[in-house]
Amino acid sequence: MSNNNHTIFIQIASYRDPELIKTIDDCINNAENPTRLRFGICRQYCESDDGVDDPVDYRDDDRFTIMDVPYKESKGVCWARNQVQQLYKDEDYTLQLDSHHRFAPRWDTTLIDMLVLLQDKGHKKPLLTTYAPSYDPEDDPKSRINEAWKMDFDRFIPEGAVFFLPSTIDNWRGEHAPIPARFYSAHMAFSVGKFATEVQHDPEYYFHGEEISIAARAFTHGYDLFHPHRPVIWHEYTRKGRTKHWDDHTGKDKTVNWGTRNSASHLRNRKLFEMDGMKKDIDFGKYDFGSERTLRDYEKYAGICFGNRGVQKHTNDRKPAPNPTVPDAEFVDSCMTIFKHCIDVSFEQLPLHDYDFWCVAFKDESGDEIFRKDADDHEIKRMRNDPDKYFKIWREFNCKSRPKQWLVWPHSKSAGWCDQVTGSL
Repeated sequence: MSNNNHTIFIQIASYRDPELIKTIDDCINNAENPTRLRFGICRQYCESDDGVDDPVDYRDDDRFTIMDVPYKESKGVCWARNQVQQLYKDEDYTLQLDSHHRFAPRWDTTLIDMLVLLQDKGHKKPLLTTYAPSYDPEDDPKSRINEAWKMDFDRFIPEGAVFFLPSTIDNWRGEHAPIPARFYSAHMAFSVGKFATEVQHDPEYYFHGEEISIAARAFTHGYDLFHPHRPVIWHEYTRKGRTKHWDDHTGKDKTVNWGTRNSASHLRNRKLFEMDGMKKDIDFGKYDFGSERTLRDYEKYAGICFGNRGVQKHTNDRKPAPNPTVPDAEFVDSCMTIFKHCIDVSFEQLPLHDYDFWCVAFKDESGDEIFRKDADDHEIKRMRNDPDKYFKIWREFNCKSRPKQWLVWPHSKSAGWCDQVTGSL
């Protein structure tokens, strides 16, 4: 079904990533027709990295447009993705990636054939997207997970963004076409070329929130979301030992501090979705929802209610999309308000080795307890094995209003009750 004359605009935002060149090489070497590829790259670089991410062999290649941005001038990944999207030149298809990927043989033809198959079934603007299965650069290709993955709902984080988890598509080997998806992955998104202009990344977003906002915006612009039913591209998730944007952009200067940008981004995302009673008092312009379908259409399709951070049981149980039809008047009540959160407490904050009990509680803004589930010595010992040297205390519960505070009050065999550790949400 693939037409070898059809071009693909490949969008890559790279931040000081030594995997960039290997990603480009593998992308080209495994394409059935490398001549149809067009690369737009925003390379956020540091001179002290000795050019490990400089694709010098491609700088005179007509297929490449490379933006070199000193890393101190970068405003984050969403800003970088937006910069790349301005390089679109009416290619037939577009593929958005990160800068750390590997590719299956004939990946280009495979993705085009999947898209054409969906169009033949009546989907005018299909969008193939997923959390791609993983690979490890230090043990490739042996480390590749050769399964087709999908994206499941995980939780609303306290700041409002929706988090997802990857999982294997049930019976993916028996599938003959991509399966419907609820969510969007920024590291693997393939669609018709005009997607690069119709649903651009909001440069005011920083990191979290981009994927759920693009999912809803794409849906309301008439795009139908699907997960590929075959592994086509692999993604490296850990980036262990490599510098991230937030590692570089710290300090007291709030104009460049990543935390300031991140907080503003979360607020913008909550206003876009009018969460927690907020009003959309910002003109989002072209970064707003589309007009072909409504946000409520997306909510009912995906089983997510943004206003009260609710989720339908069908979605929370990781059942296939779309969700069963519910009348508008009953939709909000059909969604459960589930709070799921990980309290991170460093080993330095809780230094003793003989804790036998922790009180773990969540409170509302008045300080009244909403939920409590304590940690026993078995859970404490298990958490102490964490390689990041943080106690990661996961809790999940139903609630009518989201908590504002958490508390961990440890008890030690030798010291008795110790100082409380608290935090705001």
